[in-house]
Amino acid sequence: MNFQELITERQSTRKYLGKSVDKVLVEKCLEAARLAPSACNSQPWHFVVVDDKDKIKEIGEAAASLGMNKFAADVPVIVAVVLEKMNFTAKVGSILKNKDYCMLDLGIAVEHFCLQATEEGLGTCIIGWFDEKRVAKLLGVPKGKRIPLLLTLGYPDCELRKKIRKPLEEISSWNRY
Repeated sequence: MNFQELITERQSTRKYLGKSVDKVLVEKCLEAARLAPSACNSQPWHFVVVDDKDKIKEIGEAAASLGMNKFAADVPVIVAVVLEKMNFTAKVGSILKNKDYCMLDLGIAVEHFCLQATEEGLGTCIIGWFDEKRVAKLLGVPKGKRIPLLLTLGYPDCELRKKIRKPLEEISSWNRY
C-alpha cells in the first residue's frame, strides 16, 4: 500500500470484530509510535496496552458518557497514552515559545501508531472524551501523570467511509494567509 492509499484508508473505527489482535501486530504499532519525532527528542509518552477483557470493559465504561464512545467497552485492545515529562530543552522551548510541544509530540506518535495499524489491516479510534481519573486508577498510572488519549485497536467490522473534507483552497494558501 502506498502512502496515499494508507491515509485514505485510515479512519476512526467504532465497530470491531470480536477477533483478538496478535501481540506482534500491537508491538509493530508501538514501534511505529516509538520512532516518531519529538521536540528535542524528548519522547514524552508511555503506552499502556490493555487486552484484558474485564479491564477493557471498565475502561470502556469510563469512556462512555453523554452517549459518546459506547463502543469502547467492546474492543479487542485499548491503549492508554500517558503523557511523560519532556526533557529540559523541550520544556524550556515550550515555555519560551508558548507552544505545548509535548501534546504536539503525542499527536505525531499516536498518528504513527494509527497509520501502522491501518497498514496491518487494523482499525483505530483516538478517544479524548473519558473519565481520566478513573482510567488512571484502573491502570495504576502514578498520580500527577496525565492520560490525554485512549486508542482503540482491532479488526474493523465496518466499511471504508468516503472522506468528507474541506477543499484544499479553503485550508491552505501560498505566501500569505
